[in-house]
Amino acid sequence: MTDENTRVAFLATDGYEDSELIEPWRAVSEMGATITMIAPSAGEITGKKGHVQAVDAVAGDASADEFDALVLPGGVVNADHLRMDEASVNFARAFFEQHKPVGVICHGAWILIEAGVVDGRKMTSYPSLRTDLRNAGADWVDEEVVVDQGLVSSRTPDDLPAFNAKLVEEIREGKHSGQVA
Repeated sequence: MTDENTRVAFLATDGYEDSELIEPWRAVSEMGATITMIAPSAGEITGKKGHVQAVDAVAGDASADEFDALVLPGGVVNADHLRMDEASVNFARAFFEQHKPVGVICHGAWILIEAGVVDGRKMTSYPSLRTDLRNAGADWVDEEVVVDQGLVSSRTPDDLPAFNAKLVEEIREGKHSGQVA
């Protein structure tokens, strides 16, 4: 698959951490991928610092079959609302069922806990999610970026350069047999 044929979904809602959407979006865009913004509702979403992003598709209408990878920005409000949206949780879980790369940063990991896909996985997150992830079976570590069979995770906006580099690398590698739900 060439970068120009790569399709990447971003899943977020209001209250996302602006840089955790903007910077990975830029990195994926620079690799030549086509990006689609998915959210629980149509229209637009606004980050906690004011960045406005148009929504291309609603989670309930979107299918992981249409994409090669998923990116989950953080932000407490964003992550908390997404994990309560059944369509968003199902959409995220489907990427694991299809062995596709997923990038998650900061509080974004909450949706993966809800989706039941972190058990046995090595990952990192914002430090306050450490206990949540461990209780869900993840091997939580405090590192700037962790890659586990196509799952790329990072802690905070400070980690974005390392996160973006590994995210692009995993997307280019494609499916990972160990990426499972």
